[in-house]
Amino acid sequence: MTVHFLNCFSWSNRVPAHWHTAALCLLAKTDQGPVLVDTGLGREDYVRQSAILRAFRLVTRVPMDPEEAAVHQVARLGYDPATVRHIVLTHMHFDHAGGLPDFPHATVHVHRREYEAFTRFPRRLSDLGYVRRHVAPHPEFALYGEDVQRWFGWPALRLPFEPEMWLVELFGHTAGHCGVAVRTESGWLFNVGSAAPIGFTEEVPPRLTRLMVGPHEASVRAFRAAHPQILMTTGHVWLELFDGKRGSGSATTGAAVEAYR
Repeated sequence: MTVHFLNCFSWSNRVPAHWHTAALCLLAKTDQGPVLVDTGLGREDYVRQSAILRAFRLVTRVPMDPEEAAVHQVARLGYDPATVRHIVLTHMHFDHAGGLPDFPHATVHVHRREYEAFTRFPRRLSDLGYVRRHVAPHPEFALYGEDVQRWFGWPALRLPFEPEMWLVELFGHTAGHCGVAVRTESGWLFNVGSAAPIGFTEEVPPRLTRLMVGPHEASVRAFRAAHPQILMTTGHVWLELFDGKRGSGSATTGAAVEAYR
């Protein structure tokens, strides 16, 4: 399986100013066609900004380039966006699920706890990152939570694709946040989503890290150290991971792999 790395939403921090970051989405070729893991912002977000995006722009510098939308990047890779019939979400925050309206015929695969948190009245601070309109055109969801198995010791749920893909339960950043594990030609790729800070940086104070990413950060780092054969990524990465402002890499041959070794 080839996995493309997509930058679907870039921004720069105001403090620290040297942090130039991107929202990492994956495009995996499977037996059911290309599967998109997270979406970044969607085309509508650049025209009709949500309240949470406007607030985010107060504390960051966002180029607001609509060409970063996943639907455009999928097309630039040579795929017809209409053939993306499956989207897997680590969680449903605006910067991970904003592109759902651009793929109206796709089934959305997400943990049941996350979907329930998204649809209920906000109960926790992280719920403020949800934008309800992002699911308006999506009547079909595949929800997971039953038949929990194990993937390298983590509680996980097998997704219906070949080669293997798993939702790995890493609750905390949001109520139903998950990582996504993908078996590639060269071994496992494990995207931990927002369960660890940008590119596994250690620049963030531990207390702030726990507040931002949840309770699994230390366990994720320990797992990464114990399993060097597994390529691990975070949901937000350094912009330098990509050759240019936008772009993609291969999970087997691209510069993205070397950046995470």
